[in-house]
Amino acid sequence: MDGQVVASFGGGMFIWPHGIDVDPDGNVWVTDAVSAARTPKGTRGHRVTKFSPTGKVLMTLGTPGVPGDGPDHFNAPADVVVADNGDIFVADGHVDDGNNRVVKFSSEGEYIKAWGKTGYGPGEFRTLHAVTIDSRGRLFVADRSNSRIQIFDQEGAHLATWTQFGRPSGIYFDDNDRIYVADSESDDVENPGWEMGIRIGDAKTGWVHYFVRFPWGDPRSTGGSGAEFVAVDRDGNLYAGEPFRRLLQKYVRAMP
Repeated sequence: MDGQVVASFGGGMFIWPHGIDVDPDGNVWVTDAVSAARTPKGTRGHRVTKFSPTGKVLMTLGTPGVPGDGPDHFNAPADVVVADNGDIFVADGHVDDGNNRVVKFSSEGEYIKAWGKTGYGPGEFRTLHAVTIDSRGRLFVADRSNSRIQIFDQEGAHLATWTQFGRPSGIYFDDNDRIYVADSESDDVENPGWEMGIRIGDAKTGWVHYFVRFPWGDPRSTGGSGAEFVAVDRDGNLYAGEPFRRLLQKYVRAMP
């Protein structure tokens, strides 16, 4: 992995391409998140787009350029994940006082259900920043402004809440049932007593085993300067997306 661009597509289609998932067939799903106040006239924003592996548009969810809360609308969708059976889950959305819900669609894009609202209790959210599925089929939601991960089954039943991974922005699972959580916003104001970085733990038990500290973080700043997204290659090296610094950082694995 040397960082050379091998392909690109979707130029000019997005305001803020925020969440991404690759489904079992190799199709690429991307969310276009943007606040309602910054939505321009046109056909961008507040949608989820499915691309073929070569960049052909195969499906669009939501009403482009129009924020809303019904089955055909999103308000700043932050992330998307596709289950093994093709069901689609969208984390909607990227604002504390927005829809704050998970929306489920069939593989054909038909609306099935939604759950969640703005709040602090189980099944309530403030900024759904990421959504992903572990090897057991459980849905993990980064409830960022509540500084916790909420875990659900695929019908929306609340299973657990984990607060030991800090203020989560991104979640990733490897093939060994390890969970990697990027914390880009812990600081002296929004999550006092915690440091931003990447926490690595056991997806079964929730125990945190390792912490990759973000050395450039300023605990006095509320700008969210750490890594928001994390992925891992087959050799265990980490790739962390840092929007504030506009770069992708690689961390080489040094421990077994």
